[in-house]
Amino acid sequence: QVQLVESGGGLVQAGGSLRLSCAASGLTFSTYVMGWFRQAPGKEREFVASVSGSGDRINYADSVRGRFTISRDNAKNTAYLQMNSLKPDDAAVYYCAARGQFALRYNYWGQGTQVTVSS
Repeated sequence: QVQLVESGGGLVQAGGSLRLSCAASGLTFSTYVMGWFRQAPGKEREFVASVSGSGDRINYADSVRGRFTISRDNAKNTAYLQMNSLKPDDAAVYYCAARGQFALRYNYWGQGTQVTVSS
């Protein structure tokens, strides 16, 4: 069974930092694009960042570019999202997701981890 498990969420003051982790199992991790999404209360889920299987292709939402960094460690089957200069608008449940390199949609999703940013 494919499982994605997020961790690292919590409460942080505006301007602070958090590092989210996504541990994957049940798939050939290095062949999958890994992505991060978030959903705030009353809002639709939105794309945050993605990284290709080899780590050479990275995409960011405009709202987080320059503040967030996505990365992966294929030896550990883990993807990361380093979040710096956090803003109250960043507060959301953050989800990791995986898709095959030729897939049009993300195939698998984690359960989410809560990020709360206080002002």
